[in-house]
Amino acid sequence: MTTLAIPTDTLISVRRRLHAQPELSMVEHATAAFVAEQLGALGLDEVRTGIGETGVLGTLQGGKPGPVTLLRADMDALPIAELNDVPYRSQHPGVMHACGHDGHVAILLAAAATLAARRAEVPGTLVFCFQPGEEGHAGAQKMIDDGALENPHVDRTFALHLFSGLDVGKIGVRDGAFFASADEFDLTIRGKGGHGAMPQLAVDPIAAGAYLITALQTIVSREVAPKDPAVITVGQFVSGTTFNVIPDQATMKGTVRAFDAEVRRSMPQRMERILKGLAEAMRFEYEFAYHWSYPPTVNARAMNDVVREVGRAELGAGDVVEHDIVMWAEDMSFMQELRPGAYFVVGARGGESTSFPHHNARFDIDERALDVGYRMMVALGLRG
Repeated sequence: MTTLAIPTDTLISVRRRLHAQPELSMVEHATAAFVAEQLGALGLDEVRTGIGETGVLGTLQGGKPGPVTLLRADMDALPIAELNDVPYRSQHPGVMHACGHDGHVAILLAAAATLAARRAEVPGTLVFCFQPGEEGHAGAQKMIDDGALENPHVDRTFALHLFSGLDVGKIGVRDGAFFASADEFDLTIRGKGGHGAMPQLAVDPIAAGAYLITALQTIVSREVAPKDPAVITVGQFVSGTTFNVIPDQATMKGTVRAFDAEVRRSMPQRMERILKGLAEAMRFEYEFAYHWSYPPTVNARAMNDVVREVGRAELGAGDVVEHDIVMWAEDMSFMQELRPGAYFVVGARGGESTSFPHHNARFDIDERALDVGYRMMVALGLRG
């Protein structure tokens, strides 16, 4: 069992400080400065700032031979106005830590402090990675581009995510693809405007868009095997100015999610086939842009086994659960494409107030989860 060197109150205090001062993706300047200051006081071998624009890396050379292990926490918040009535609620209007990244930073800072104090016990080298821009800005890839996996050459990675879908005290592990890919598309349907009472003289982009939304769902229901989960969601549909005018065009934005690499690759072609046929049938023109974003997050079995062993020793066998797939996406996937890694979830649900889904304006965590994450990160840092 890992001896807790950092008091629970300290973990909570740091998390609440960060929660009250959230920063959006790629502008985490104050958060990064706070992290760098904290790491600088630990006597690490090196602290690098400005990695991937606002990322921070701390390097600790251990006292025993072993691998180079990267431990990661993401730092960014979301453009959400917080609705929680708590003393530590966001002081930045319209910005909120609604995904638990404040807790991730608090956990890894505490783990870094403990591991630095126990340097003689650390096998190999540890890289403490505080990453910007996870929420759609591929901050992990930006850090990779700036050399986060080199000097020293990282051999393996570990990351965690606080999760309101799992009870506090437990961790969830899954071999292979755990989180989905997340790609995006933009679509403009160009019709012909006209009077709402004379649709025969117009080409209605709203009607075409409605048909398209329905037709796209047949890709998942009729073209993809039921064993291969996938999602096509149109999240934005904008058209028209008033009740009795057929507009000239409609625009849509959406997300596509998958776990299987071949299913993911096939999606834009399948979508455009339907678009082309529907455009012919309904007389509209279109512009379609597909944007590749985050690949699936795939866990290496060997790294997951390390998490399982550590979790059973720290928490007990009953609190290490084999978890189902999660449809969200994670840019840690970019690092895990290049290095064997394990990404696991830490239960943060302790009652009704901590059961809201991620990215909800009332999202919060049961702060007992901070201890669990801290103990896991320390134990992983001590595991060769």
